[in-house]
Formats: sequence, C-alpha cells, structure tokens
Amino acid sequence: MTHTYDVKRALPECYAPRNTDWELVDIPELRFLAVDGRGDPNTAPAYREAVEALYPVAYTVKFASRKELGRDFVVGPLEGLWWADSMDDFLARRKDNWQWTLLINLPDWVPDPLVDEARHAALTKKKRPAIESVRTETLHEGLSAQVLHIGSYDDETPALTRLHGEYLPAHGLRETGLHHEIYLSDPRRTRPDRLRTILRQPVESGPDSR
Repeated sequence: MTHTYDVKRALPECYAPRNTDWELVDIPELRFLAVDGRGDPNTAPAYREAVEALYPVAYTVKFASRKELGRDFVVGPLEGLWWADSMDDFLARRKDNWQWTLLINLPDWVPDPLVDEARHAALTKKKRPAIESVRTETLHEGLSAQVLHIGSYDDETPALTRLHGEYLPAHGLRETGLHHEIYLSDPRRTRPDRLRTILRQPVESGPDSR
C-alpha cells in the first residue's frame, strides 16, 4: 500500500497551528510550486489565472509521482507571499498596489524533471498560458511569528498591526522575509467569518530597521 504524504500531518507546527495570538515557530526548508503576480486578488485577472495554473500542475505532478516514483501526496493548501513597496499600502489593504507569489507545497523528493514534464502536460491539456509561468521555489523561513486567524481576509489588519506595532518590538525582533499566508479554508464553501488562515512573518533578533 502506497503511503500518502500530507504536509499538514507531517508538519503540524507549520500547517495546523491552534494559537490565535502570535507565537514563534521554526519553519524548516520547504519546496513549492510558485507563480508570481501583482494586483488586487479580488479583481486582478492575473490572480485567478495564477490559481488556475497552479492546481493543474500540482495534480499532474501528484499523479505522475504516484505512477513513476510510487510515492503519492496530498495536494497542499494554497499559500501566498504578499508585499507592497510601501508597508502603509499593505496594512491599509490598498490591494491594487500589492505584489504576490502564490504557492503550493511540493514534496522534496519530487525531482525537477518530473515537474517540468507535468507543467508541459498540464499546459497541453488545459491550454492556460499562465501554466508556463509555474516554477519551483525553495524557502527557508526559519524563525517566524505565526498565528491562526479566524475570520475574513479583510479583518487581518488588527492582527498585523499588533504584530508590527507590539509583538515584534516587545520581543526584540524584526522582519527578515515576506508576509506569508496559508489558506486552510475554501472561500467558495466557507462563510467569511469562519475562514481559517495561517499568518506568518519570518523574523530575527534585533530592532526593526524600517
């Protein structure tokens, strides 16, 4: 019987936290399928196209891995790295100015040639140009502040304001990487006030340099 890898079960501290206030966690090196873009995720065609590119590639990789490597995995939740040239634009939710990289976790035992083959197969089948932009990326975020946010995406501002205005200064920490979100709920099937999202910020010791 083939063992099915599930990143949520393998790394519960990273993908199944229960803390609803900020806590520190050490994130190991992780590998992803990734697509870059910019603009309001609610209205920018590029965002929808990126999502519609990532999932076909992820599932094609899954089936190819099962067939060719004898190793299966659960396709992980959608994730996103988010930033803006101005932190004010980010905290004030001026989404037209946001930039992002959408991610889906990729087991480290899947070789790059298999990903390349899967991308080509998915493009041939789905005919979605954004599939050509799907790439692999490795992140090692290390020490990170993390919280489970329950509620609408637009209600994240108080938690982020507390992180940057209170939590990081109180613990002598500063940002070292991009704001990271992991979407545990399907917004098409979940009420906004019940959405579960992991918010993560890589940090290091030292005063905020901004």
